Amino acid sequence: MSSGNNCQPQSLTKPALGEKAAMELVDRVFGLKVSWIRPLPSYDDQNFHVRVSRNKGAAEGADEYVLKITNSEDSQEPDLIEVQTQAMMFLSAEGFPSAMPCLTKDGNIMSLEAGDTGPGNKKYMVRLLTYLPGKPVAKIPTNAQILYEIGKLAASLDKALSEKFHHPSVKSLHRGQFIWNLANVPLLDQYIYALGQNKYREVVEQVIEQFKGKVIPKLSSFRACINHGDLNDHNILVDSSSASQENPQYRVSGILDFGDMSYGFYVFEVAIAIMYMMIESPDPLSVGGHVLAGFESVVPLTEEERGALFLLVSGRFSQSLVIAAHTALLYPENKEYLMITAKTGWKHLMTMSEVGQEAVEKTWFETAAAYTNRAPA
Repeated sequence: MSSGNNCQPQSLTKPALGEKAAMELVDRVFGLKVSWIRPLPSYDDQNFHVRVSRNKGAAEGADEYVLKITNSEDSQEPDLIEVQTQAMMFLSAEGFPSAMPCLTKDGNIMSLEAGDTGPGNKKYMVRLLTYLPGKPVAKIPTNAQILYEIGKLAASLDKALSEKFHHPSVKSLHRGQFIWNLANVPLLDQYIYALGQNKYREVVEQVIEQFKGKVIPKLSSFRACINHGDLNDHNILVDSSSASQENPQYRVSGILDFGDMSYGFYVFEVAIAIMYMMIESPDPLSVGGHVLAGFESVVPLTEEERGALFLLVSGRFSQSLVIAAHTALLYPENKEYLMITAKTGWKHLMTMSEVGQEAVEKTWFETAAAYTNRAPA
């Protein structure tokens, strides 16, 4: 769900290539013949699932890929895309299930290409990434075991990036006004008009004001790291590692979409994961404790970080709901995808507001504490 380095959630820059043009692009840039193609949903980039046919004697390699065409605004930041792609390659080498780029005919990991024949003669950064197997978490009935694993993954991923990942352009991840960085919840003031005048807007305004007063002054006490920034229920793929229908055991088989990577804080990542795991859950308020337990098995939070968790989760709900409403006004044809979170997101944010910080934290922290002397259920 990335959208550039400024605070504009989405300029009118989404690519709009047809399937034929996308197939020709794969052939011209990567030297591969597409035998099958279908579009994949995306927030502001354009993605295609492609299968390629290989000639006899051709080099071995994956046969399925995701063609990722980055929006023209983000495409103007090649250093940032380079770092995100190198991070994926680093994580893959570290044993995380992240995609690998297929090199262009020139031996590069990406290529800046002219887009469609629309106004402005825009250019888009193009990559071909290996297609990862598995189902999105959004498509499975989650249980305590997978929620714990997702929390553990979130902490392990940030820890590996922050302690071991080095790149000459890593400073490009300092994205000061990036709208999706959790530190920038106050920037939502500019887009809140998209909600109209209703009870939802009142709750978001309360979240923003509390965030300014209680979270922003504490940021300097949080431990900094590199965040993936978008571990949502569509960006984590899983497969079942057991045959049991009643109590399936899942493992993470893919981590997608590094477009929201930025410098942030460990507590941001766990808050983002909790919020997105709540979306499809029949018992959303219980989710946080399992995710938190998994996260803290790798990176235990400090007292101050724990104290900010409720407002950080509420802040991420607010970001997702406000930016989606704003962007749907710009792109009404993409409204169904943009409003995925809104279907249950508003209900969950309102419930959190009504139940209150103290009661929600009690549920989360007691659930997490129960893991101290046992493995996840």
